Amino acid sequence: MTNILIIEDHEDVNRVLAEALTDADYKVTSTFTGTDGMAEIKKNTYDLILLDIMLPYKSGDEILKEVRDFSDVPIIIISAKDMIGTKIDLLKLGADDYITKPFDLGEVAARVESNLRRSQRQVQKKTLFQYKDLVLDDNGKRVTINGMEVELTAKEYMILELLLKHHGKVFTKANLYESIWKDEYLGDDNAVKTHISNLRHKLKEINPNEEYVETVWGIGYRLCKE
Repeated sequence: MTNILIIEDHEDVNRVLAEALTDADYKVTSTFTGTDGMAEIKKNTYDLILLDIMLPYKSGDEILKEVRDFSDVPIIIISAKDMIGTKIDLLKLGADDYITKPFDLGEVAARVESNLRRSQRQVQKKTLFQYKDLVLDDNGKRVTINGMEVELTAKEYMILELLLKHHGKVFTKANLYESIWKDEYLGDDNAVKTHISNLRHKLKEINPNEEYVETVWGIGYRLCKE
């Protein structure tokens, strides 16, 4: 199911958006402050974000800047500000679309669908993901380092694929377990730790002078910063 995050501090607006998108068969998560919204983005993976600009504790433009450092997730701005200059500035910062309050729910749903469709086409077009000297071929399901193939199990491949496609994002053990094993994470992290360890070992066998996956202590894993 497609996951959508709403970051909007006005409870009635947030509720109306959530109900409309839930009725359109999307899975919706609502947050009401900038800090809670940013925490949710870092904790979980979303297919699209609806982002208000005027938020408590952390503004929407700050969130937009931060997210664009590690993710290309479609972001639609929803704001009462209808100034052309504001729209242009936010689009330049990396927003994908801009909707002005008050809005029509049908228009919001149509724009959500349009942006999701465009994002999915872009993902489908991109089949090679490169990081340092490592290349993941999404079509052939092959991973190579300096042209030498790395023999990975299905789950090792899926973990590496997830990290590559969300370069810079930190994945908790719960994120990885629920994304890869498609089951509820109950706190036993042995499966994740074992697969991460095996993945690191196999990558290091091909190139012992390079590090690819790093542990962010107390949080989880991500690709090493270049």
